Amino acid sequence: MICLVAATQGAAQTLPPLAAPRPGQPGKDVVWVPTPVPMVEKMLDMARVTPQDYVIDLGSGDGRNVIAAARRGARALGVEYNPDLVVLSRRAAVEAGVADKAIFVEGDMFEADISQATVLALFLLPDHLRRLTPKFLDLKPGSRIVSNTYDMGGGWSPDATETVRGNCVSFCLAVLYIVPAKVAGSWHLDSGDLTLVQEYQNVSGTFEVAGIRVPVENGTLRGNEINFVINKVEYNGRVNGDNMEGVASGRMTRNWSATKWSQ
Repeated sequence: MICLVAATQGAAQTLPPLAAPRPGQPGKDVVWVPTPVPMVEKMLDMARVTPQDYVIDLGSGDGRNVIAAARRGARALGVEYNPDLVVLSRRAAVEAGVADKAIFVEGDMFEADISQATVLALFLLPDHLRRLTPKFLDLKPGSRIVSNTYDMGGGWSPDATETVRGNCVSFCLAVLYIVPAKVAGSWHLDSGDLTLVQEYQNVSGTFEVAGIRVPVENGTLRGNEINFVINKVEYNGRVNGDNMEGVASGRMTRNWSATKWSQ
C-alpha cells in the first residue's frame, strides 16, 4: 500500500493538470453541482462520522465528500461515472494526504455495492434516491444516510434536518436518515403474541393474550432501538435480528424479551 501511494504521488506531480469540473456540466444521470464546503462538514457532523466508519458517496464528483470523511479518519469510497473526475479526485486525495483512506472508482451508482457502508453522504435528485431506497433499507440497521437538500420521499420521513447558516446561499439543507431494523412480522413476547407492521421507522400492530387483542401504539425505530406502547405500558428495547429485549415501564417496571416466529 505504501508503494502504491508513493507511485501515485509521483504520478500526480508529473502529470499535466486536469481541467477543473464545471458546475452544471452534464453527467450520466445528473448534472454536476458541487456541495458547498460548509454543507459537506454539516453532513458529516450530522452522521457523526468517526474513524470507525466506512463512508460511501455515490456520484462523488470532485471527491470532496470522500476526502472530508477521510480527513476525519474514516475509510471512504467515491463511486463516479466520469473517468476524468475519478482521476481528479484521486489527485486531490493525494494532495490532501488521505490517499490511503479515500478511494475512488469509476462506476455506475445504481450498480455499486454499498452493503458495507456505515454512512452514505449523498447529493442526488429525489428520483435517484427513490430508486436506491431498497438498497438503502438493506444496509445494517443504524447506518446513517445524509443527503444534501433532497429527501427520500415515498413515506420515509427524515430522522433529522439541519440548515447551514452563514455563507451558504443554495443547497443548504442537510437531511439525515437512520436505517431502521426490520421488525415486521409475528413475535412471541414473554407475556403474549405481538404482530408488527412496519413502514420505514414507524411501527404499529397488535398484541394478543388470552384471546384479548389490543393495539400497538406510538411505535418507532431508530436503527436497532425500538419503542412502542401496549395498554399504556411503554416498551423500550433493542432489536438483534430475530430477538428483541428491553425494559417495559408503566404500572410497573420489568424486563421484556421477544422472539420472532419463523415464517
